[in-house]
Amino acid sequence: MKRLGLRSPEAGVAAVLVVAALAIGTANPAFWGWGNLFGLLRSASVSGTMALGVLVVLIAGGIDVSFPAFAAAAMYLSVRAAADWGWPGNIGFMFLLAAGIGLLLGLANALFVHGVRLVPLIVTLGTGAVVRGFLLGVVGTSVVNVGRMPPETVAFGRLSLLQWDAGEGRVQLSVAVLVWAAAAALVHLLLRFTVPGRGLYALGGDAEAAKRVGFDVRGLTVLAYGLAGALAGVAGLLHACLAWQASPREFIGLELDVLAAVVLGGASIFGGRGSVPGTVLGVLLLVLVNNSLILLGVPTTWQRVVVGAILVGAAAATALRERGLRPAPSITAPSMTTGA
Repeated sequence: MKRLGLRSPEAGVAAVLVVAALAIGTANPAFWGWGNLFGLLRSASVSGTMALGVLVVLIAGGIDVSFPAFAAAAMYLSVRAAADWGWPGNIGFMFLLAAGIGLLLGLANALFVHGVRLVPLIVTLGTGAVVRGFLLGVVGTSVVNVGRMPPETVAFGRLSLLQWDAGEGRVQLSVAVLVWAAAAALVHLLLRFTVPGRGLYALGGDAEAAKRVGFDVRGLTVLAYGLAGALAGVAGLLHACLAWQASPREFIGLELDVLAAVVLGGASIFGGRGSVPGTVLGVLLLVLVNNSLILLGVPTTWQRVVVGAILVGAAAATALRERGLRPAPSITAPSMTTGA
């Protein structure tokens, strides 16, 4: 894999992020307060964890729009299991349960994509709708509020990596940032330093060529969609811990933001390209943009317009970059011969 350079997509996103932060900080110096910066990181932790799974699927040449429904299902079922059904409320067990639910749902995506040979977009649209409908129609629609939440989840949401008293009040760096950082480190190690990671890039670049050189295409598809589901489950429960409530209607419409962040970070919609640093930067930039729009009083509907425009622009930039990387076809003139 190529090292990150000044002309890489990641460097471009980092430059835009720095410029945007400087502009916002100049307009409103309170932006540089530790409380605000830590708050931005906290806001990015849930969508950032989901984005890592979407990154892996895009690198493998697929697409996944079912992850918000999977995250909601894993979160709601895990919380309800502990709060109402008498299952252990230990936070470690709950995260394992949420990740396991997401993993199983992700494996269902892999089954349809590889086993039945269906289009990934259609598959994930369908499985997302089925899971969301099952959640609302069978499990229930009631919101588990802070009074019914397992105490361990509320306590975990209150944990801080750093905290101190300042003029702006108590400054806290949420433990959610550590969860996101740990997930990012693991996915980065998988993609950059393991054979399956190289296989995912090869699968997204050319599935037939990857198969010919000996990569297990089925196993790689299972890995990509299973990991995306598991990370969605972790992100879902993380959101419940931070919000102190669980609702089956959470994350509706989050597909746009997460996909925009991943593509903005340099992942190719055609597969075979993308990196964890780029995705992290893309998530941070999108969170910064959204928070800036809120501070400026821009209505929610127009915020969606901005995010949609960012997604289209990032996809167009990816397509243009892909064309530039393709070697130009060689044109040879026919030989001219003269007869006697």
